[in-house]
Amino acid sequence: MSKTELLVTPESIEHMKHLIEAGADAFLVGEQLFGLRLAGEFNLKNLEVATKLAKAHNKKIYVAMNGLFHNDKVELLAPYMQKLQQIGVDAIVFGDPAVIIARREAGVTIPLHWNTEQTATNYFTANYWGKRGASRAVLARELSLDEVIEIRENADVQVEVQVHGMTCIFQSKRPLLGNYFLFQDKAMEIENRSKNKNMFLHDKERSNKYPIFEDQNGTHIFSPNDMCMIDELDELLDAEIDSLKIDGVLHDPSYVTLVTSFYRQAIDAYYNSKSSYKDIKKDLFNNIKEIQPALRPLDTGFFFKETVY
Repeated sequence: MSKTELLVTPESIEHMKHLIEAGADAFLVGEQLFGLRLAGEFNLKNLEVATKLAKAHNKKIYVAMNGLFHNDKVELLAPYMQKLQQIGVDAIVFGDPAVIIARREAGVTIPLHWNTEQTATNYFTANYWGKRGASRAVLARELSLDEVIEIRENADVQVEVQVHGMTCIFQSKRPLLGNYFLFQDKAMEIENRSKNKNMFLHDKERSNKYPIFEDQNGTHIFSPNDMCMIDELDELLDAEIDSLKIDGVLHDPSYVTLVTSFYRQAIDAYYNSKSSYKDIKKDLFNNIKEIQPALRPLDTGFFFKETVY
């Protein structure tokens, strides 16, 4: 039985070094031009450094190309992937089928991970894309635990599941924040996401605050809570889920590093013995609760919600 991978999103090369020490197995990186909602910006030069660092520690680098590519960007795909192949990255994460066509035309052999966010909800579609070059399916965050396990049991490709962090609940290609401020006769330039960490939509009726930022890919709105499954990992590990993801977008690097170390302890304890994991899981959850930002309550996402058909 192969050990489940712990996938993390670093903010920088320096952060990646800390995450390696914390026990991360793989890293999702990229740049705004091709990838969506990344924790940090990694241009080709940074990707080369990151890949060398990862290989030196027997870790993996996955590059996000999960944007929607209109005609103005399609011509950029093949040259970019050829450079990624020269660098030696381990996989490309995609959603738009244009990536498959450009990869084939460019003669690139980098493995593909299929990720269409909310629509990756069944093993039939995962297997469909598996036959077209994908070696992994990144499942939607809106699935219950039973649905995740069913997909893992029937999928012919690897399965990746998010277990910690924010969930994007809305994206528009339009610059909604910029338009709003222009409507109020205020100028607002598109800023780097790191400067947008404290921007929220406030829903007074539900007493929720939704993190929001705007970048080259439009406007992104996130869930009011952070998913945390550290004390519920045993069923996912029993099901042999191939990869568990910690999404660090909009979180401080130090927080992501600590959370990664706690999940590393949890996974290692499980593989030592299930009883070892059960002995420490509540303490690990409390450790995360102590460092959790006040504006980001913890919950278990959709894993234990009843599915209504």
